[in-house]
Amino acid sequence: MQKARVPLTNFQYGEISPSLSSRTDSAIYNSSAQKIKNFFIMSEGGVQKRGGFKALHEFTGVTVDATKTQQVRIIPFIFSDDEQYIAALSDGQIDMFFINPTTGAVTKGSTITQDTDSVALPFQEQYLHEITFAQAGDIMFLCHPTFSMQQLVRTGLSSFQVEKFSFTEQAGGARIYQPYFSFQNFGITLDPSASQGQSVTLTTSASYFDTTGSQSGGNYPNSKHINVRIRYHGAEIKITSVQSATQATGNVINELFVSLDANALRTIDGATTVEVTHVNHGMAANDVIIIRNATTVGGINEAQINGTRTITGVIDENRYTFTAGASANTSEDGGGTVEIVTHAPTKQWAEQSYSDLRGYPAAVGLHEGRLWFGGSTSQPDTVWASKSGLFYNFDLGDALADDSIELVMSIGEVATIRHFVSNRDIHIFTAGSEFFIPSFQNEPITPTNARVKRQTSFGSTFARPQPFYGATLFVQQSGTAVRQFVFSDSEAAYKADPISLLSSHLISNPIQSTVTISDVGASDAAVFFLNADGTLVTYNLNRLENIAGWTQFETKGKFHSVTSVSDKLFAIINADLGSGTNSLVLCELDPTLNMDCANTYSGSSGVFNVSNFFDNGAVVSVVSSTDYLGEFTVASGNVDVSAVDSSLSSCEVGFVYDVELKTNPIDIGTTIGPQSGQPRTLGRVILDVFDTLSVSVNNKKLIIRKVNSDFSQARQSVTGKKDFYLLGYNKDPQVTITQTAPLKLQVNGLIAEISF
Repeated sequence: MQKARVPLTNFQYGEISPSLSSRTDSAIYNSSAQKIKNFFIMSEGGVQKRGGFKALHEFTGVTVDATKTQQVRIIPFIFSDDEQYIAALSDGQIDMFFINPTTGAVTKGSTITQDTDSVALPFQEQYLHEITFAQAGDIMFLCHPTFSMQQLVRTGLSSFQVEKFSFTEQAGGARIYQPYFSFQNFGITLDPSASQGQSVTLTTSASYFDTTGSQSGGNYPNSKHINVRIRYHGAEIKITSVQSATQATGNVINELFVSLDANALRTIDGATTVEVTHVNHGMAANDVIIIRNATTVGGINEAQINGTRTITGVIDENRYTFTAGASANTSEDGGGTVEIVTHAPTKQWAEQSYSDLRGYPAAVGLHEGRLWFGGSTSQPDTVWASKSGLFYNFDLGDALADDSIELVMSIGEVATIRHFVSNRDIHIFTAGSEFFIPSFQNEPITPTNARVKRQTSFGSTFARPQPFYGATLFVQQSGTAVRQFVFSDSEAAYKADPISLLSSHLISNPIQSTVTISDVGASDAAVFFLNADGTLVTYNLNRLENIAGWTQFETKGKFHSVTSVSDKLFAIINADLGSGTNSLVLCELDPTLNMDCANTYSGSSGVFNVSNFFDNGAVVSVVSSTDYLGEFTVASGNVDVSAVDSSLSSCEVGFVYDVELKTNPIDIGTTIGPQSGQPRTLGRVILDVFDTLSVSVNNKKLIIRKVNSDFSQARQSVTGKKDFYLLGYNKDPQVTITQTAPLKLQVNGLIAEISF
């Protein structure tokens, strides 16, 4: 019988799909594992058991409903390095948590249920996971198609309020600088009954106005068009009531007028007739108009042009004539920038883009000093950007460099926008494709150079894409893959390569994602994806060596939400704390803890009050320093370990989580080929551990204590190479590393001795 020693020096490619169990020819095979559960991959190649999740706060007001995707969602609010918060969104509520910059302690602050106008917050459980957000200083913008844009505003060190997003208004309120769109079918006209005043009748040439509900007193009081603004050319009308699908009443905010193109007047030598170029004017002979701002043209001075005039003839839909107060002495075009005060029927009218009727933006972002909105219900493929540096002003103006931007992603199919990400360019993720808006020659995006370019066609879920090492990671629409949207210099375009290809079995419709740095125990920056099934998967990247790997976190119960605040990772755990029903608990990943929903408790004579989180009947585990004392049942709010150690005054109490590292089937090559499928013995494993207190190999436990140890002293962790002797034959011999106690564990590598 021959022997061979197979070294497994690292696990940098993480947990790979079981479908790769025969790929012994791949270089990845011996640098990965079949299972890596509750471990971080270190940059050196080994794995380290993750820390425990420290219990911080129980959301006692939430009754857990397993049918809901998320009932509480946590997101970061970072004002500065030393003023950081967690915002917990729930049904009609936001809870704010303050992170102490000195101690790191997390304390609950204000609870917000109404905005500054005393209106209930619009957040609903069924779409919490779909809400998008972007932060600028003291203000976080929150968006979803079902409610008007909200602002979470920091008003002091520990005070917050929610405000409804309000667009900038022109002095006197004549105009609101918000987006508008012509929702009406082609050719439908709007005919106001007057050019100014209150209670002006608005009549459309075909059905248009919303008639939700029942008519009462001749009106539809539940019409979603009420309080919506209509823009008649450049002037605005606020709808106050709706009488039918073709008639509404509104207040003209200022005065209805049309600004003509420059020099739209034409005189005829020797005649008083003046021809007006007025595109789609809607006028009829004998209509009365008011002309203003006209300048001298053809020898007719402005006083003989401006004022009340009667239309003498209609040439076509774009031209008509009137009689001036004097004859022209030449035929010419002129008149400057003329305004026509009129309320004639027109096809040039529009409605505000955002409303309860039309929906609100699904996506929000910040890029190049502009606030970006996109993906409303009625305009799912439209992108809006504010004026540069003016987040509340969306006036298109004259398309100057700092004016607002509006783009429609016309690609032959509706591309429902879900996310904006500010990276090398602004990335736009939709339900079906990935886009970006390029910057040209290092110039900022402006109304004249802005254009949307589609790059790939995989689509994105509602999980927030994450900027990571120059790429943007996103979950493919199918929920089965994670891809990185990154610019390829060789292709001069963005590509979206799958980064979860080797570990596709770990990706199960992620609903949330976050990025954190190495303080949580990872080797470097890591990305976390929360699966719909309550597992948490971790993407570890070693960019220097171009190696990346996935691992999986599990807990007692399920992970419900996850977020990071700088170097801290927070999660909400959905678990039964002993009452028989599940609770949602805000937790922080703490490398010094060994268990989940855990805390360090003080007591006396081995008795500890744990009623702050655990209910009577909860079965919890107890760790004292480097010793595991076992499982205990909470009674009268206490954990009593006096039967084990009556002198104990401090201990860690929480829920144990399993760790497992299972190698791929270990194969060896011989002169006649690989031994795959042949019975062979895994007789010995040499495990390289560091600072470890509990480890088992194929159910063989490493004995930390020795017969000559002083059992009155704390258990000492072990470092170095430890032998495990095993028995039995197997066609697919594997090394499985587990624990019998929730204590520290780090595996640097191993050597498997195979006999065949």
